[in-house]
Amino acid sequence: MSPHIVLGILFLIVAIVSVVSVIRQLKYRNFFALGFSAVSVLVFGFFSISTIISSIKGVL
Repeated sequence: MSPHIVLGILFLIVAIVSVVSVIRQLKYRNFFALGFSAVSVLVFGFFSISTIISSIKGVL
């Protein structure tokens, strides 16, 4: 297993935890934390998907 795919999986786990945080912050109506959580979901989600795709393309 490539170290890049492990990094992509870790980024994906962080993105999933950030999605949970977005839902909680919507419930508490904490908009400042909601903004940071939403940015975290976008950034870590993008990097996890792009890392996993690039490591799979490198194998093929």
